[in-house]
Amino acid sequence: MNLTETINQQLKAAMLSGDKVRLETLRSIRALILEFEKSGIDRAMTAEDEIKILTSAAKKRKDAIEAYDNAGRNDAADKERSELAIIQEFLPAQMSDDDVRAELQTVIALIGASSPSDVGKVMGAAMKTLKGKADGNVIQRIAKELLGAS
Repeated sequence: MNLTETINQQLKAAMLSGDKVRLETLRSIRALILEFEKSGIDRAMTAEDEIKILTSAAKKRKDAIEAYDNAGRNDAADKERSELAIIQEFLPAQMSDDDVRAELQTVIALIGASSPSDVGKVMGAAMKTLKGKADGNVIQRIAKELLGAS
């Protein structure tokens, strides 16, 4: 079952259960899917496109959580956390820091990176292999750590 079908089924269930936060979040995901379909791209949505849409939605929630926390708006931050949890249900499981570190060590060895100036090269290759499996900020932090950048 593809993402569109899954979202539509869950929308119906959320309507029946009266879960307003879940309903609102699922509607926002469906809107992103519809936006993709009407974007003029003459192809069906791939699994990679689905991950890109969901990752983007999750990143927006994370940024909003940070902004609300900094502004002391805990009620809004909690709502965003709830929405983020719902979005993450549809994303692949996130890798642990140790798994990311192991993967990055492999990428660093393949590229032959050895200094902090190689972080950009490592990030480019790592994002291709770890896309959707780990947050970009986590990947960057660990890559800098492994290459001795501060």
